[in-house]
Amino acid sequence: MEEVFRRFKAERPNPLPELHAPNAYCLLVSVVLSAQATDKSVNKATEPLYREVQEPAQMLALGKDGLVRYIRSIGLYNSKAEHILALSRKLLDDFGGAVPATREELMSLPGVGRKTANVVLNVVYRQPVMPVDTHLLRICPKIGLAAGHTPQEVELSLMERVPQAYLLDAHHWLLLHGRYVCTARKPACQSCIISDICRHNGAQ
Repeated sequence: MEEVFRRFKAERPNPLPELHAPNAYCLLVSVVLSAQATDKSVNKATEPLYREVQEPAQMLALGKDGLVRYIRSIGLYNSKAEHILALSRKLLDDFGGAVPATREELMSLPGVGRKTANVVLNVVYRQPVMPVDTHLLRICPKIGLAAGHTPQEVELSLMERVPQAYLLDAHHWLLLHGRYVCTARKPACQSCIISDICRHNGAQ
């Protein structure tokens, strides 16, 4: 574990999220939109949206029809629009319009599950948590970094195993590795910086 993350850090010392958002609220909206969609497609839709909307009250003023005009290119846009408007209302009613800083409070928002809450906690509040998306769920057991078959099992396994010094940025490194190197269809093992210690390639 130490060597894997040492190499990841050496290659990419300051990994950044690929979702573009001007503030915590917009990041929350983007993460909700990113379910079953690519970050690239979300960024394309939200770039013009965030020129007009950067806080919950503005989103509610936009309304569902107004929001859908921006996000129609994203899958499940109708239900996502409803979630975003409902969470915006709850943020105003229960949190003074601010994005809360605990997992429990975040998960009380419509459309916000554990992974989304963990992304916000990590990116916005710099908490050492482990958002597990489809990339981490796929590659971590394969590489030999985590045990488990569900997102929460893999999350808890990684939280136990990842060295504390690397925990804050670990999910970014793993996500980028799964997205660009250890891809599902054709993993680039020849150019992978951890191929010699990967369980999939026979390392113990």
